[in-house]
Amino acid sequence: MGQTAQKMDVNKEVLAIAERAKRAANALALAPEAAKNKALTEAAKALREHSADILKANQKDAELAKQNGISAAMLDRLLLDQKRIESMAKGLEDIAALPDPVGKVLSSAKRPNGLTISRVSVPIGVIAVIYESRPNVTADAGALCLKSGNTVILRGGSESFHSSQAILRCLQQGVKAAGLPEDAIQSIPTTDREAVGALLKLDKYIDIIVPRGGKGLIRRIMEETRIPVVKHLDGICHTYIHADAKPDMAREITLNAKMRRTGVCGSTETLLIDRAIAKTMLPNIAEALVKAGCELRGDAEARAIFPMKEATAEDWDTEYLDAILSVKVVNGVEEAIAHINTHGSQHTDAIITESTKAAEQFLNGVESAIAVHNASTQFADGGEFGMGAEIGISTGKLHARGPVGVEQLTTYKYKVEGNGQIRPN
Repeated sequence: MGQTAQKMDVNKEVLAIAERAKRAANALALAPEAAKNKALTEAAKALREHSADILKANQKDAELAKQNGISAAMLDRLLLDQKRIESMAKGLEDIAALPDPVGKVLSSAKRPNGLTISRVSVPIGVIAVIYESRPNVTADAGALCLKSGNTVILRGGSESFHSSQAILRCLQQGVKAAGLPEDAIQSIPTTDREAVGALLKLDKYIDIIVPRGGKGLIRRIMEETRIPVVKHLDGICHTYIHADAKPDMAREITLNAKMRRTGVCGSTETLLIDRAIAKTMLPNIAEALVKAGCELRGDAEARAIFPMKEATAEDWDTEYLDAILSVKVVNGVEEAIAHINTHGSQHTDAIITESTKAAEQFLNGVESAIAVHNASTQFADGGEFGMGAEIGISTGKLHARGPVGVEQLTTYKYKVEGNGQIRPN
């Protein structure tokens, strides 16, 4: 009886949050740019002022996560330090400095009958962001939604609960200081999994869901909701070394793409290398990776060139988020593209080559949201794209693809201006 009552309370609480978000959305959509920018800069100031409280909350999360046997990759995503808090604060200021994405005239034309029809950007409305591990998503998602005139309901992972709540309080402090609706940024204040189920049913109040997490989370959301979803799926990213690659560039890019931060979604998980240069170039690259602490798993050809573990069929479809890299020898651009389009997650894939023709073939042929030439896959990041931050990397093909920033969190309406026109029979 008590458990049923508790679940009912969770459902009521989530519904109340959604109702408040819906009411606040109307006012926030019309908020002046100066007020939104003030909210963000005040929130950034609060993050810096309350950094000790945030770190204390994060330490509590980290201790609980270690007790629960969290992986090293997930722990890296969870941990905060002074540098990461400053990065969050700077991200909010960068978002504040962006042009207001709301009210932009995207196109305009005058019809022969005298009507002027304009397509104008407007906020989406209420956005629910469901994410795992990373507490910095709280700051990024809250700020991006606010700048684009959307109210947001945040549901972070249980492992980052205390960190996210501490960050949320800073965001809400900024909102209050700017005189904006205090319900503009809310979170689900419980780790109860029932809260997610309750949220997914509220299509009357929530306009779009942005999930960030593993396949299990994405699958559950897709199965349980009728609300449109902007998917942030696995980052099964590839780096392909073409026969015309510069050896030093290939080594340095591959090392960065895998080992800079193994727990980010833009980390390369599979290395593809042309058969024509595999024997001469792979040993140098593989040696650098192993020296940096990376475990290699290769196909038969790769293992014949450099000692490494045997890659299984499962490896080609795995997002390790760890210091593990699968290696495959391929016979040219077409085979590399075919492998990526079969096993990749349409996230971020790179080619290393001095051949303009090969680069163009690759960039056009892969189905990735982000296709890269002669650079690390770890540039798959909204900040690096000049967006200040991102709410995620969309791997779907509708509405938004790649980094989802403020512009991608708007939709549009048509405004039709006339001077008395009526439509003839």
